[in-house]
Amino acid sequence: MFYLSEIEHTLRLPPHLLNLALNEAIKGELEGLFVDKVIAQLGLCISVYDIRSIDGGFIFPGDGASTYTVKFRLIIFRPFRGEVIAARLKESNAQGLRLSLGFFDDIYVPAVLMPNPSHSEPDPESRNQVRWIWEYEGEKYPIDGTDEIRFRVLEISYPSLPLNQDKDAKPFAPMLITGSLDADGLGPVSWWV
Repeated sequence: MFYLSEIEHTLRLPPHLLNLALNEAIKGELEGLFVDKVIAQLGLCISVYDIRSIDGGFIFPGDGASTYTVKFRLIIFRPFRGEVIAARLKESNAQGLRLSLGFFDDIYVPAVLMPNPSHSEPDPESRNQVRWIWEYEGEKYPIDGTDEIRFRVLEISYPSLPLNQDKDAKPFAPMLITGSLDADGLGPVSWWV
């Protein structure tokens, strides 16, 4: 789920940061550039782990900032296909579920990947949402926001940036995880204990 990835980046360090220790100033700038951002085919950057090397310190003509070539490692969130992860329910609608890990909210479980047989019905606690119910041997098991929900990762995708986006459209997500609840042990933890 979490990886260390080594990256080399050419970094422009603004002059107002030159009063700080070089490692501290560079780490702060790298965190501002990379933390909480998705790098396509790599994943979501969680933290700068360490700085391996700093080269350069060149000041280009007409620019007061120094430029460094920095090699560093990032902690990256990128689950693998088939991994089972526990998340919380973010929202529920007729198309399926949206789950959250707290630091990442773009996890979707489409209706076709819900436990079989299951159906949705209006949620009595929220007018805009539905509640998914799994029926097994005459019993009804609801999926609500009270328990952690275990899901299996089926796909991680990195959609391309849209050129135009409607004002009413949901915000662009640079990394999407598609999950499944259709297997033993998956779904709300209370189903299995």
